[in-house]
Amino acid sequence: MSPATHTHPPELTRHQTLVLSALAREESPASAYALLAQLQADGLRAPQQVYRALDKLIEYGLVHRVETMNSFVACAHPHDHQHGLVVFAICDQCGRVDEFSDTAIERRLKGWSKDNGFRMSAATVELHGQCARCDAAVAGAAAAGAAPAVKAAPAEPAAKPARRARQAPAAAGQP
Repeated sequence: MSPATHTHPPELTRHQTLVLSALAREESPASAYALLAQLQADGLRAPQQVYRALDKLIEYGLVHRVETMNSFVACAHPHDHQHGLVVFAICDQCGRVDEFSDTAIERRLKGWSKDNGFRMSAATVELHGQCARCDAAVAGAAAAGAAPAVKAAPAEPAAKPARRARQAPAAAGQP
């Protein structure tokens, strides 16, 4: 569950450096294809080049995948690879993603896993809702009697519906 611990920063390839720099400039999560579009002028031509770079950056603990948005963010704590569980608070209005870790939640998950004989290999917690900035914009607009004017996320529209958990398949003989 914990990312790799590094005592010194890994030596990055040119593609890894380009992808990490592009993610660091983003205000919201970016898909691999959005990164490819940004980096074509720098010589990246195929999705595989971006995905390979992202895989290594995730392995190094420098990038996280935001599962429900099928996108990626630069790690907010790239020099603190001691954090285990990473939690994302995702604003469904503007697309902002805040990263934090919480040892109490991590302990509870590990405790549940141990108590139930479940060998946890990874855990991702993603909270969806509305950030304070968007909440204030909505409250201010409501007080003024107008529709809220909230800026959409620049790279990826936040209005894109998040993936939902799959339902369990029906038992044999049931529709």
